[in-house]
Amino acid sequence: MSDEISFETRGPLGLITMTRPKALNALTLSMIREMQPQLDRWAADPAIAAVAIRGEGERAFCAGGDVRAVWTAGQDGNFQPGIRSHLAGDFFREEYQLNRRIHTFEKPYIALIDGITMGGGVGLSIHGDLRLAGPKTLFAMPETAIGLFPDVGGSFFLPRLPGALGLYLALTGERLKAADCLYAGIATQTVAEGQEEAILDALAAADWSQGLAAAKAAVAPFEAEPEEPGHLAGLRAAIDRCFGGKEGVDAIIEALKAEGGAWAEATLATLAKRSPTSMKVAFEQLRRGAELDFDACMIMEYRMSQAAMRPGRDFYEGIRAVLVDKDHSPKWSPASLEEVNVAAVEAWFASLGEGDLSF
Repeated sequence: MSDEISFETRGPLGLITMTRPKALNALTLSMIREMQPQLDRWAADPAIAAVAIRGEGERAFCAGGDVRAVWTAGQDGNFQPGIRSHLAGDFFREEYQLNRRIHTFEKPYIALIDGITMGGGVGLSIHGDLRLAGPKTLFAMPETAIGLFPDVGGSFFLPRLPGALGLYLALTGERLKAADCLYAGIATQTVAEGQEEAILDALAAADWSQGLAAAKAAVAPFEAEPEEPGHLAGLRAAIDRCFGGKEGVDAIIEALKAEGGAWAEATLATLAKRSPTSMKVAFEQLRRGAELDFDACMIMEYRMSQAAMRPGRDFYEGIRAVLVDKDHSPKWSPASLEEVNVAAVEAWFASLGEGDLSF
């Protein structure tokens, strides 16, 4: 164990705790490299019946991957798509392999996502069996705001959310609290505040002969109505009208203009700030992902991640604007949707040959 992550057992329960609260438990490559083999050990250990994961501190489960470190590494001039022993290649490869490990984990996997759960943190939770959202939960896939795309399996889970919610979340980066996470299917249960230790004790004491049913029974006494009402249900019809069944991002923009009203205007203002390239790439990503299995989605996303790391991509400007200089005024290139052509989008999905992701 390191000072970034810890592992312990509580009877038959394996417990992962991300221990970077000052960094909002942002996921580093070293954390990934500790987590994957530990999951393998617990999967093979007959004494371990289930695994739970949480983030230390009151603010975040996991606010995302350590993209600033990737940003720094990607500027060193040595990056080649898919290359090993370069952070910009290794981070995404090993993160996506970890996402798949969680998706295929043989035992119940329970994520306690109270707090900020974004990007890489979504990948550590959404692919598990239970996602318990407390009142501090704040979910988002905000990648289009930094010149990326909704990865960590976004290709797979976002198109499978109800209606057009997945595409709406992918393009806008909309932030959801607990009630909306439950409505969208991102959370499987909502729980009351301050119940984390009690939930873990209940899981440790469960009769695991019933498998996942035992996990559901153990957490059932802690389920509670969200403290704040959600807003997605009330917007669902408009979201489906404006984002569903469209041929591209341009058509969504036109639909929002025709929709009118405060929500449509606010959504248009949000999209105007996002990377035009990222939005078109994300649209195509979800269109393809709706027809792919999980492994194919992750292989596709790795290709996309390596395209995003190429010199001159919007990722470098997005991280500069949001995390480095913090002026929140990125200068996207191209600057408009009209300038992002089909060939430019298609290039993000090109095979890396021997550099492709493998499992």
